[in-house]
Amino acid sequence: MATRIVRREGWHVNRKRVQRLWRQEGLKRPPQGRKRRRVRLDTTERLTARRPNHVWAIDFEFDETTDQRRLKLANIVDECTREALAMRVGRHCTAEDLITELEALVVTYGAPASLRCDNGPELIANALREWCRFSRIGISYIEPGSPWENPYIESFNGRVRDELLNIEEFGSLLEAQVVVEAWRIEYNTYRPHGALAGLTPAETRVAWITEHQPALS
Repeated sequence: MATRIVRREGWHVNRKRVQRLWRQEGLKRPPQGRKRRRVRLDTTERLTARRPNHVWAIDFEFDETTDQRRLKLANIVDECTREALAMRVGRHCTAEDLITELEALVVTYGAPASLRCDNGPELIANALREWCRFSRIGISYIEPGSPWENPYIESFNGRVRDELLNIEEFGSLLEAQVVVEAWRIEYNTYRPHGALAGLTPAETRVAWITEHQPALS
């Protein structure tokens, strides 16, 4: 990752040199990835995102401010582009709060074809299910206790935990909102993604639209 970033900034550098400097500076090594569990043959095939706005994945993460009051993050990721569309930070997040966030995203990006999420109480609430029905948006629930069925948001949550929540100390809710939003923007626009051929998530969306626009017009 570090090598790809410095090369994108115009440096002609060998990967081993970056690795040596990384170690000399005592920087943290990338966390070891989790083992991936395959979908069994006897389960329904998982819906695969084939374009931007096809599938948005939703999940929650928790942290706290220095006064030990809870923070709840509602993370929403586009599975095709890997963009972090939203990282809502609050003391709580009800189904109504989530709907408000989704409506704002629909105004910006257009409506997704489907949402993917687990069976948390906010996500199975009648309010969200009814909103999806009236908005003609599908909703796909993973099996209880099967986070590997929502792999993109799980991977994203791991990065958020390792690179943000485990590092930053938040003195207030407002501070958390500002810092998390800055991290989200950097994640989308600055960091190249290995699964996206070295592009950032934002560049991936632009590249897809540029390639497919003639066919859509």
